Amino acid sequence: MQWQQFCDKGWCAFGPDQATADWARHAHQAGMAALKDPANADWLQCEGTWFIGVDALPNDSSGQLPGGPALAGPAIEFIRTNLGAIPPLHRAQVSSVFPGYPRPRPGEGEAALRYRIKRDAAHVDGVKMYGEHRRRKVEEPHAWVLGLPLNQASADASPLVVWEGSHNIMRRAFAAAFGDTPRSSWADVDVTDAYTAARAEVFETCPRVTVSAKPGEAYLMHRLCLHGVAPWGEGASAPEEGRMIAYFRPELADWTNRDTGWLA
Repeated sequence: MQWQQFCDKGWCAFGPDQATADWARHAHQAGMAALKDPANADWLQCEGTWFIGVDALPNDSSGQLPGGPALAGPAIEFIRTNLGAIPPLHRAQVSSVFPGYPRPRPGEGEAALRYRIKRDAAHVDGVKMYGEHRRRKVEEPHAWVLGLPLNQASADASPLVVWEGSHNIMRRAFAAAFGDTPRSSWADVDVTDAYTAARAEVFETCPRVTVSAKPGEAYLMHRLCLHGVAPWGEGASAPEEGRMIAYFRPELADWTNRDTGWLA
C-alpha cells in the first residue's frame, strides 16, 4: 500500500516506530545545539522565522549521530526494499519554522514573497537558479527526500506541502526539456520554461495536501515531487525552538542513467 501511494502520489508516511523515535530524540538535542551555534547564525532567514539549517546535524554517512542510535525504522527499510541501498548520507538539514513565517528573505522582492505565501514557495529540490535573469538548471539531483520530525508541533505549524502526483508531470517536463541533448550535458540545459509551465500545470491539476507528523514518525517524498512549506497558521503552536524537522536528501550518483537516474 505504501509503495503504491509513493508511486501514485509521490510520497508516503511511516510510523510511529520506536527506533525512529530514539533517533529523533537524540537528533533533537543536536538540532537544539545547532540552533544556538553562532556558526549557524546565517541560516536564520525570513526575518527570523525560518532556520534553514543546511548540513546542521553532525551525523555520519549512515545517519548516526555521535553517541546516538543508528538511523533505522520502517522508512529506512522501505527505501532499502524499494529504492535500493541507502547512499552515503550528508549531514542532515535541521528545518525550524517559527511564528510569523513567511517573511521575505534578503534580496527577495514582492513577487517572491507572494509566491512564498500563496504557493508555499513550491519547488523541486535540485533545480537551482543562476544568473541575473534567474534561469534554472538541475545542479543537485537527489535520490529521495526523507523527513523526520524532531519535536511536537500542531498540524498547522508550517507543515510540509505536497502536490500529489506532481512527480509524474515534472518527469515529463524535464524529459522534454532535455530532449535530444546528450545525457552528459543535461546539467547545462536551461530548464526554466519547462519547469515554470509544469508548475502551473501542477497547481491546476494536482491536489495540494499538507503533511505533518510527530517524533517517531517519518515521511518519504519522491525526488521530483513539487513541494513547499505552508505559512504559519493562526493559532499554531510549537516549542520555543519552532517546528523542527530533520531532512535527508542524498545526492543521486550517476543521475543521468537511463534506468536508475533522476528521471527513472
